[in-house]
Amino acid sequence: MTKTSLRLENATVVVNQGTPEEKTILNNVSLTLNEGDFVTVLGSNGAGKSTLFNVIAGSLALTRGHIYLGDEDVTRLSETQRTKFLARVFQDPKLGTAPRMTVAENLLFAERRGLSRRLKGRGLTKEKMADFAKVAATMGNGLDSRLNVATGDLSGGQRQALSFLMATRLRPELLLLDEHTAALDPKTSEQLMAVTDERIREDHLTALMITHHLEDAIQYGNRLIIMSAGQISLDVSGEEKQQLTVPDLLGYFNRY
Repeated sequence: MTKTSLRLENATVVVNQGTPEEKTILNNVSLTLNEGDFVTVLGSNGAGKSTLFNVIAGSLALTRGHIYLGDEDVTRLSETQRTKFLARVFQDPKLGTAPRMTVAENLLFAERRGLSRRLKGRGLTKEKMADFAKVAATMGNGLDSRLNVATGDLSGGQRQALSFLMATRLRPELLLLDEHTAALDPKTSEQLMAVTDERIREDHLTALMITHHLEDAIQYGNRLIIMSAGQISLDVSGEEKQQLTVPDLLGYFNRY
């Protein structure tokens, strides 16, 4: 039986209620992700992509509707409480890491997410350092040789790679990738996307990925959605998704 990882029921967000500036920025969205789904998300600026991620993560409250992560209704849970279920990688490489902590300390911190925040004795044994080096080496950008370097001294690509490793370290029930390659140069972006795809498939993660790269949206994942005016204007998967072209996608951007 297929397990559901995420379910949105009639998710609606209305801002500036009762004023002339009242606006619906998420409009009655219903969406279900099964375990192992890798869904790419497209849409113009203001289409509702970030709003969708924010309501799932808990940084923005729904006006109406419900959100379920696994079997649990998390609609009223705080952003912090939802970190038990999900992890998020942001566009800005500076977000998601502690700049004064070393790479190894950040990875250890990620392992202890939800536990005591104290890094008693740092816990960085030889065995743990060897484990972190092995994991960091999978990124292919030299991060494994910089485990004792302060995160603030890393390149943007290395720091974003670290954010991704931290987010996936405990295999979250849901992974939110919020344009996580947008701030990187083309080569680094391509490299991180390849690693992202490999990790999601090998660990059977469930993921939503916002991207502005139409080719990436077609190439990666088993499903694609396009948002327009706070609604889902296209939702395709499987062979239908693989047959899409860039001109096909552009026709859905301003559908509503």
